[in-house]
Amino acid sequence: MKKLALNTISISLILLCFSLPVCAAHNQASTSNIDTLIKKDPNSAFIKIKALLNNALKQNDLISAAKYYQYFGEIFYHQAAYSQAVNYFYKADRIFRNHNDQLNLAENLNKIGGAYYYSRQYRTALTKFQEALNIYIKIGNGSGIAECYGLIGQTYEKSSKYESAMKYQQLALSAYKKEKDQTGIAKIYENLASIYEDKLHLDSALKYYSLSLKLNEIAANDLAQIEIINNIGDVYRKTGRYSEAMVYTRKAEHMALIMNDQYQLSSAYRDLSKTFDLIKKYDSAYHYSELGRNIFLKIYTADNNKQLALLQTLFEIQQKDDAIVRFENERKANQYIIVAVIMIILLLILLGISIISRQRLKLRNEQKLNEQNNMLYEIQKNAIKAELELKSKELTNNTLHVIQSNQFLEELKEEISDMIKDEKRDQKRQLQQVMLKINQNINHDRHWKEFSSLFEQIHQTFFDNLKKNSEDLTANDIRLVALIKMNLSSKDMAVIFGISQDSLRVSRYRLRKKLNIPQGENLSSFIQTL
Repeated sequence: MKKLALNTISISLILLCFSLPVCAAHNQASTSNIDTLIKKDPNSAFIKIKALLNNALKQNDLISAAKYYQYFGEIFYHQAAYSQAVNYFYKADRIFRNHNDQLNLAENLNKIGGAYYYSRQYRTALTKFQEALNIYIKIGNGSGIAECYGLIGQTYEKSSKYESAMKYQQLALSAYKKEKDQTGIAKIYENLASIYEDKLHLDSALKYYSLSLKLNEIAANDLAQIEIINNIGDVYRKTGRYSEAMVYTRKAEHMALIMNDQYQLSSAYRDLSKTFDLIKKYDSAYHYSELGRNIFLKIYTADNNKQLALLQTLFEIQQKDDAIVRFENERKANQYIIVAVIMIILLLILLGISIISRQRLKLRNEQKLNEQNNMLYEIQKNAIKAELELKSKELTNNTLHVIQSNQFLEELKEEISDMIKDEKRDQKRQLQQVMLKINQNINHDRHWKEFSSLFEQIHQTFFDNLKKNSEDLTANDIRLVALIKMNLSSKDMAVIFGISQDSLRVSRYRLRKKLNIPQGENLSSFIQTL
């Protein structure tokens, strides 16, 4: 069986090396350092790239800024946070389009497509890969054309459209041969073998895995060799040739130990367990199953620690940015007040002199005073508007924090649920206790209190108008109305409430009934008018 990742994060880390383009910057040495830091210490990488981005924006170096946005996308991509990764890739996309930077635009489109690919949005991924392909064809970039063909073929394979997958992999193979790119050829051989394995044409799969292995041995690409050797062992096991399967899996295990590649070592142990099980050596099967499981737990813990460290850094940086914004707004407000006070003092002095010296100018001076008072009113109104904008940002940040927290907890909950199905009874009880704690933390009331406070400050009369339409609204109804008022998507609202989108639709239906909204009138439009 082809190697599946231990979790979504390890999928990104393993397959990124073979399928997706690597971010590039002007200084190659600096690029290599950042790429390495992203994989080993995303927390430190985020801080470093944040400083570089700020400097590029100050110098109005937008192309460099776009590349730093790509780096941010890479950080989230490695953590399997694909929606956040896509957001940063799109920021780079806008800059490259505005500057008509076709080469960087195409590379970035492949990154966007890769994020959609690993989040299983294959149709959207195909459109991005195809757009990148069109650009590479237009500018005559052979390597880019070959890469896009391979990516499109992989996407069709994931959609079980094997004829299209085979067509594009063959196109990619021809393109790589034209470019004399042995690494690309080796990868396409591996992709072709994967398709044949999916179709259970195991002789053809073995042929192309062997061709790929040979090229990677020539190139001394040990990491690629481990995965291919494991796949060859899978093919032999599927054909019942257990002794050959054991030889290749043992070889993969040996190489993984030498390279200290925990992902591939875990995969080799799981394959050994399957082979021993098939030849009815159950003690050995259990032994290697436990070894694989222990490595999985270690990798899982390390990945989660990296995710938590990154989230903590993001939170701290956001707090600092918010504090800077508040300071700037307060400073501007104080400047407005000082200017206003000075102007008032000057006006009073002028008014006194005018009354004493020239009574006949009284009317004219009163008109000036009124004009100045109007100016003061506008200044104060602008200060209040700035304060409301700040509150709106705090409300948005509060909502995003709830969404991100609930998303993280829901994902962790799903993964632990999967683990419960395979664990022993005593381990199940411990994991169920962890799940209970997770459920207790989803939709914590503290976040709702902060949310409600900020919402009421921004929309002071909204709830009064709402109560005129219905007095029977529950706390959850009011929360739902507030989120609809903020134009949040159904997906985000479902995450915040910790329910499915179907349950959310039921809640919206009940809310319509309580608000006595006529048939045919849109709920969101009605709430926006309150």
